[in-house]
Amino acid sequence: MAPSAKLALVFAVCAAPLALGWLAYEGQWALGGRANYGELLAPRALAGPLAPLRGKWVLVTLDTPACGANCERKLYIVRQVRRAQGRNAERIERLWLLTDAGTPRAELIAALDDSRIAPADAGLRSAFPGDALAYIYLVDPLGNLMMRFPAEPDARRMIQDLERLLKYSSFG
Repeated sequence: MAPSAKLALVFAVCAAPLALGWLAYEGQWALGGRANYGELLAPRALAGPLAPLRGKWVLVTLDTPACGANCERKLYIVRQVRRAQGRNAERIERLWLLTDAGTPRAELIAALDDSRIAPADAGLRSAFPGDALAYIYLVDPLGNLMMRFPAEPDARRMIQDLERLLKYSSFG
């Protein structure tokens, strides 16, 4: 092998990690997709029943007071995801926004374990993108809607998202 070829090979071996690192940093190279499970939303400030919950992360579900099987499953998942946070569970609140007039069943309210329930007027409902009943939403401690999870989420992945947020957030 010629000396110039050896020199070029040594240069390529030394420069490759720098070039690959730069490509990864600049986003030119896809490294396996996103790290979060929930879908990030453009932040939008929410008011109404969320105002007293500022300073806490809030898991929000929207549904009718009649609360069918899908609604009950969402409420159960939200409760379990909060409990799974251990000592950080106190940083998370749960809010069920009622989309219609009426009162939920007494046994359902008893099973909610201190979850808050409030009516959602048309203005507040319109702040939630898409079919609001089809998602579980996350509101940050500043009162901004920031993420949504499917109504039938993978609870383990949802727990991991919240663990990561709580670990790196100094808010809430």
